[in-house]
Amino acid sequence: MSACVPARADSARTKHVHPPHSPPPGGSRRFRVAGADVSAAVAVFLIALPLSLGIALATGAPLQAGLVAAAVGGIVAGRIGGCPLQVSGPAAGLTVVTADLIQRYGWRTTCAITVLAGLAQLGLGCLRVARSTLAVSPAIVHGMLAGIGVTIAVAQLHIVLGGTPQSSVPDNLVALPAQLANLHPADLAVSVLTLTLLLLWPRIPGRAGQVLGRLPAALIAVAGATAVAALTGLILPKVDLPSWSSHALAALPDGPVLGLVAAVLTTTLVCSVQSLLGAVAVDKLVAARPAQAGHVKRSDLDRELLGQGAANIVSGSLGGLPVAGVAVRSSANVAAGAVSRNSTMLHGVLVVIATLLLVPALELIPLASLAALVMAVGLKMVSLNHIRTVTRHREVLVYAVTTGGVVFLGVLEGVALGIAVAVGVALHRLTRTRITHHEAEGVHHVHVRGQLTFLAVPRLSRLLHQVPQGADAVVELDGSFMDHAAYETLQDWQKTHTAQGGSVDISGRRPGTRISEPAETEGCRCRPWTPWRNHQCDRPPAAPPPGTDRQATTGGTRGRSRSGPVGKGPGTASGTAAAETAVHKTTGGTTAPATGPSTPGAPGAPGTPGTPDGPARSARPAGGELARGISAFHRNTAPLMRRELARLAREGQQPSQLFLTCADSRVVTSMITSSGPGDLFVVRNVGNFVPLPGQESGDDSVAAAIEYAVDVLKVRSLTVCGHSGCGAMQALLGAGHAGPGDRGTPLQRWLRHGLPSLDRVHADADAGSDAADHTGSRPRPRPRLAGRGIADAAEQLCLANVVQQLEHLRAHASVARALRSGDLELHGMYFDVGEAQSYLLAQDAEGGVFELVPGIDLTA
Repeated sequence: MSACVPARADSARTKHVHPPHSPPPGGSRRFRVAGADVSAAVAVFLIALPLSLGIALATGAPLQAGLVAAAVGGIVAGRIGGCPLQVSGPAAGLTVVTADLIQRYGWRTTCAITVLAGLAQLGLGCLRVARSTLAVSPAIVHGMLAGIGVTIAVAQLHIVLGGTPQSSVPDNLVALPAQLANLHPADLAVSVLTLTLLLLWPRIPGRAGQVLGRLPAALIAVAGATAVAALTGLILPKVDLPSWSSHALAALPDGPVLGLVAAVLTTTLVCSVQSLLGAVAVDKLVAARPAQAGHVKRSDLDRELLGQGAANIVSGSLGGLPVAGVAVRSSANVAAGAVSRNSTMLHGVLVVIATLLLVPALELIPLASLAALVMAVGLKMVSLNHIRTVTRHREVLVYAVTTGGVVFLGVLEGVALGIAVAVGVALHRLTRTRITHHEAEGVHHVHVRGQLTFLAVPRLSRLLHQVPQGADAVVELDGSFMDHAAYETLQDWQKTHTAQGGSVDISGRRPGTRISEPAETEGCRCRPWTPWRNHQCDRPPAAPPPGTDRQATTGGTRGRSRSGPVGKGPGTASGTAAAETAVHKTTGGTTAPATGPSTPGAPGAPGTPGTPDGPARSARPAGGELARGISAFHRNTAPLMRRELARLAREGQQPSQLFLTCADSRVVTSMITSSGPGDLFVVRNVGNFVPLPGQESGDDSVAAAIEYAVDVLKVRSLTVCGHSGCGAMQALLGAGHAGPGDRGTPLQRWLRHGLPSLDRVHADADAGSDAADHTGSRPRPRPRLAGRGIADAAEQLCLANVVQQLEHLRAHASVARALRSGDLELHGMYFDVGEAQSYLLAQDAEGGVFELVPGIDLTA
């Protein structure tokens, strides 16, 4: 009996790597810093140094306070914070808040407010409310940053012109004409030089620009202006760093209690929201990097709030500016390849070293140069991309009110106004529902746009009863919410209208908006690109009658279960998939054995359709799946696409792209390119081959499609797309093609078009090999993927095949004419099926480099 008792689950894990109560072998662990972290720290330090001084200048604080905040933000927030690659320090978003506090309460009380704000952040972090902070509308955040940017730019413009800024934006605007009449040429010249270098440095063309572009533009702009000012002997105000012995530290807060509380809340809000949004943005940047760049954990927002609070306590106690996550330095840190928090901490150490050893050099920097740099940063905070985004989401009113409130009233007042307007807009949208009714081709369409609540029931009922009895009706629900009152209204009307001989089709954009229907007419709600095998709408087949052989019931086919619990036996989905993976590699309708010399597609080969040992597919006949898919299209997608398809039917096809790819069933062209009807003219074949014109065993269908697309449809772009796991490439490597003079099977003869690609792979240019392809051309470097190595020989051949087929395209007369006239461009593409990532062939890289298509930050 005891033999049947299972061992403890943790018994296999309790292995001691060393005797208990003794130190582990190998000696003490040494602290190591990756080379990528060192280079990233240097890059961030070169950006942080001039910006920290400029922000301190803009706030009216001692210039040393900016360096203190940069060092503390890097070391303390970098060590404790929850976002390893976010760089913290004095942020431009805090400039207006800090400047206002210094003017009201003085510098030492401002430091105390910074300490109290840090304590508040610690409390919020302990309460784990970081996620709820992100509930603030992005339009409010972007509007707040834009208002702060405008305030910074207007204030620093006075220093650029050689004057002194006023306390508010209206006062600065009123004083601007007098300042323009009293220009200081030296300050203006240094500022213009700084802005020119800042603008042109990243745009240096050619290879020199790639090398010099590694140096941050901010550092080059300030260093260049400083060097010119020193060499020409210009007399103008410069950085003044007093002795650290006279550095002002925090003191007990002195002022009205309500004012101090408001100041602490404002500082806490701005620091927290900016840092948390920055952490989310850094996660997106890290996720967009290639996998080989190193794994970095996602941000822990509550821990990040704790880290920012600790940094503000230390910075305020040491006489530094408030600390928050900084977007410019964080993005530079990620772009430089940082892999851990060591880069952030090392950048803080470098700032400490600079403040101790580079004081004479820092005191040569003109204040006008720093003002121009900060003014440029402020102008960038007014992002046109943000304005377009909030306009597209109909939140421009929230953005404008928040921006105006921050500019003319203050940060806290502007944010409060923005929140109030955002709540009002949300309530307006919730209560505003558009319901329209029109007739088209005998079908009555009722379109509901917005949230369907009890407030809209009278209008909904009135329009529904305008549909004649016995007519065909389509109710389109374009919203994400429907309450019980609206649901009952629709359901009652549907039953009544159907009983009177009419038909009702109720559809919505989101699953769950369909009104209940009879079981026999229930449609599929899966997305159009959901594979049939993964449809959640399929019900399990009815159980066979007692005594009936199950194999006979399913037509003698071992099928995958489409719904219900996934089984483990050989006839279930997991069992069949596991066996199929072990025995076959199926690509583009070509099923090749994983091992052995059998030719893919040859008669009698394992997996060939029609043979007894082919992979099991489905218990339901394929025609049934096709019919259900078409029915789902008619019910769910066609009502949404009918107008667009009708327009395309009237105007004819006008595609902009010819997309030539493999016949592999896993390559869904419209999905991986986010294209729709009429966008792509698609040509598919096994291996995405382009036979050379006039070649033996050529294929006129591919040439005809190319000629029709280029000469008749006038496409502007032609793309050849290969993919991972291609069965044609595996067959080429396994000598699955027909030899010269050998007829072979149609598939074997077709694969001969891939021989030039195979020769391209065998050519070893680096070793100086004399190997050449069938055309006798010289050896070429092998195509490669940027950011990661080649997985296997099949992937290497697939990349070479894309490059080779592009050369074949240039041999076609129609393509050659369009290329010479500049009316056509060629592109190469590689799609990694397992990673769902696409790589585009760089146009100017020798040998062919496929670069990962970067993700787009939708919140930027």
